[in-house]
Amino acid sequence: MAENKKVVLAYSGGLDTSVAIKWLNEKGYEVIALMVDVGQGGDIKEAGEKALSTGATEAFIVEAKEEFITDFVWPALKANAMYQDQYSLATALSRPLIGKALAQKAIASGAGYVAHGSTGKGNDQVRIEVAAAAFGPQLKMLAPVRDWDMSRSEELEYAKKHGIKVEATKKSPYSIDQNLWGRSVECGVLEDPWVEPPADAYAWTK
Repeated sequence: MAENKKVVLAYSGGLDTSVAIKWLNEKGYEVIALMVDVGQGGDIKEAGEKALSTGATEAFIVEAKEEFITDFVWPALKANAMYQDQYSLATALSRPLIGKALAQKAIASGAGYVAHGSTGKGNDQVRIEVAAAAFGPQLKMLAPVRDWDMSRSEELEYAKKHGIKVEATKKSPYSIDQNLWGRSVECGVLEDPWVEPPADAYAWTK
């Protein structure tokens, strides 16, 4: 029996997940892009069109703002959940919900795999994978960015080579995640704790 190489990818429209589509295509996978709306803003429909132009066969949007607030943000607020008394865990709280949505869409689409764009550095990979495994234990997991071990600069070169348009540049290589509960920025000079975040890393407080 032929292997089911259909994969549902948690897609944001950013550098990591955009190059992941092309990389998965090169490995012989049919990619379905899934965008989970947790209030990240921007034009999600436009991101879906970008996914299709990059190589995805289908693109879906899951409206999850109400579930995110009700099942994740309110409980965290009631618990006064803060990391090191500073970080409201905005990104961390959204990841289990994304993992759940991935598994549900994969099962509904008859896919054999789910995938995400998290690196191997942080805990987002674990949060997404554990949730996806809970709701779809039969599904296999792919993590292109983690598995290929590309640097941010190498990803930018890969995107350029394949004509993938991304907002990140070598001068502004930030990886940005935001939702109704907060905004997180990483990569570039922000990886050095001794360097003050530059002005162009801020958006909500400019």
